[in-house]
Amino acid sequence: MSMAVVGMVAGMALAFAGYFGGFGAFLLVAALGAVGFVAGRLLEGDLELGDFFRSRGRGDRRR
Repeated sequence: MSMAVVGMVAGMALAFAGYFGGFGAFLLVAALGAVGFVAGRLLEGDLELGDFFRSRGRGDRRR
């Protein structure tokens, strides 16, 4: 499935949630979609959990 189709399906899901459930449902669907995206990337091995907690500073210097 291409990324365009995935984006279209996600947009349609957000549109239905916003139309039928209001803004709160829209935010809930968007947040759960983001969590699912991160979980999928973790399971595929494209992302490591340490990437979220590692500092972006230079070297191994700690402050």
